Amino acid sequence: MLYKSDYLEEQAVLHVTTKMCAAARTAPKAHGKDTLHIFVLTGEEKEELAQKMEEVGKREMGDKMSTWYGRDAANVRAAQAVVLIGADKKQRGVPHCGYCGFVDCNGCKNNGGNCGFAYVDLGIAVSSAVSTASLDKVDCRIMYSVGKAAAEMDFAPDCLWLGIPVSVSGKNIFFDRGVFHD
Repeated sequence: MLYKSDYLEEQAVLHVTTKMCAAARTAPKAHGKDTLHIFVLTGEEKEELAQKMEEVGKREMGDKMSTWYGRDAANVRAAQAVVLIGADKKQRGVPHCGYCGFVDCNGCKNNGGNCGFAYVDLGIAVSSAVSTASLDKVDCRIMYSVGKAAAEMDFAPDCLWLGIPVSVSGKNIFFDRGVFHD
């Protein structure tokens, strides 16, 4: 049987994104509470995300949208998949913390704050995912713009999101992107 490289590369991306999801899920979590939401997008769902990124970019940046959101949306389209990782914003109940900037979890909740450990959990999960991708020599990049768009979609409510487009190609699509933001 003859397998063409584009088919095998697609299979490799799906295999690696599966491992990335496992790495994110098993990453350490504050107070032992798993509040992560993890998805892999391909095809139409990936295109919907790219379109939402452009919409958010136009709203947030106007004519300069292409310098950040547009550039990143092009990367999402060029990637074979996107791993989305989100952490619930709700308080973890860590006693005597104040990491969020409020005295305690009640203060955070009553003032509409986000639990500081949501950021920590998200960072550790995303770092675990991209380190897993690097072990398999797959190109990826952590993108805030993907997360900003994902927060406005129907994946899970009240989450902090980051996105990781994943690519296998002859040249890393995340370098020499040509457009830089201020």
